[in-house]
This record gives sequence, C-alpha cells and structure tokens, in this order.
Amino acid sequence: MTTPVLTDTHCHLDAYDNPVAVLDDAHAAGVHVIAVTEDPGKYRLLRTRLGRRDGVDVALGFHPLRAGGASPHDLARFLRLLPQATWIGEIGLDFSRAGVASRKEQLRVFEAILADLQVRTRPVTVHSRGAERETITRLAQAQVPAILHWYTGPLAAVDNALAAGLWFSINPAMTRSKKALPLLQRLPPDRVLLETDGPFARCGNRSAVPSDLLGTLAHLAQVWGKSADEAHTAVTQNQQRLRGTDSGPLPT
Repeated sequence: MTTPVLTDTHCHLDAYDNPVAVLDDAHAAGVHVIAVTEDPGKYRLLRTRLGRRDGVDVALGFHPLRAGGASPHDLARFLRLLPQATWIGEIGLDFSRAGVASRKEQLRVFEAILADLQVRTRPVTVHSRGAERETITRLAQAQVPAILHWYTGPLAAVDNALAAGLWFSINPAMTRSKKALPLLQRLPPDRVLLETDGPFARCGNRSAVPSDLLGTLAHLAQVWGKSADEAHTAVTQNQQRLRGTDSGPLPT
C-alpha cells in the first residue's frame, strides 16, 4: 500500500540557493512541495525554471507587501493566470509596521482576487500578519476555505476561522515557540496542515527545508497525544480533504 506523502503547503522555493537540491531532499523524505510565489512574474519564472518536475506545484501569488505598490496591469495579469494555476499563494493582508501604509491598496487587491470564483476551487495559502481579523472576515464572506499560514494573531479569532472552514498550517519555527503553543493546543487535528515557510522560517540555527516537516509532525503528535502514525494519517487525510478527494495519496 502506498503511503500518502506529506505536503509542505507554503515554501518559498525560489528563495533557496539551490531549489532543485531542496526538491530532491523533499522527495527523498516523502514531501510534496507547494512553491509559493510573491507576484505573477515570479510565478511564471519559477514555472519555466522547474518545467514539468515531479513533487512540486508552483502557486500563483500576490504577496500583500507587493500588492501595495501594484498597478491595475499587475492585478489583471494575476487574474489572467488564474485558470492555469493549481494552487494560489501567497496572497493576503499585512497591516504590520511593514505594510500598514498600503492597507487600502492591499484590501483592493485581496478583495478583487477573492471575488474571482476560481479561487474557491483551488487550495489557497494566505498571509494575515497584523490583519488576522480582517483576513478571516473577508475569507468567510467570500466562502474561500483557505489555509492561514503561520498564524500569529489573537486566539479569540481562531474559532471564527474554524467556523469559516479555514485551515491552519504549522511550521518548524512554530513548534519551537512558546507563544505558538496555545494555538497548537487549541486547534483540532482535523484542521491542521504543514508548511515550512522556508527559507525564511528557521529550524534551529538554519533555514527550514521541506524534509523538516517530519519533525514538525512528531511534535504535533505529542501535542495531540497521538502516535506518529496516527498524526501522519490525520494530516494526510486533511490534505486529501483540502484537495477535494476522499482517499489515496497525493501526487508525487
């Protein structure tokens, strides 16, 4: 029987020095990589660079910190590329100190993307730093069952996110953070997915890589009081539900 692979739902593959080596390591560890991008141009470049390589999907992204300076042409290009994208991300809102000045422009781009019905039919990984409530509200209104990547917002908003059908992706840095522990304890196992946010997230003293998901899963098993096999089954079933399938491994 084939063991379903784990999926790194949020990895900045194009930011590593050697993306192909990272993919080879991920494949050896049984991890499928979702390579998020920050704008439509980077999406096209990475797709061209990787070609039809197994073990990776390139996601069409429009990072909120880039959306702040976006032109109508940039947004039109994103929407034009949507039909060919199998995943969407990284999109979202960022009202932290780095992004608050472009709040109005970010909202315009995010709402325009969510208004496209195609977004409801693809997995979506979403940035929400400093704008967690606004992000959850808009995803709920648009009925987009997205993944909240590296959630650092108030615990009080978690129940609203769960009620809206949203998912939460957990990375190695979160398993080493005391601040993240209450979130991990609060989330039901059937709404949890995995990510690295590599190479920007850290695993110890180095950048996280997709194969680090095995350690993240072991940590979640402890939090959940499950065996390693039970935790693996829980997460891979979540992946299958996210993709709209009932059984069987994800493509490798």
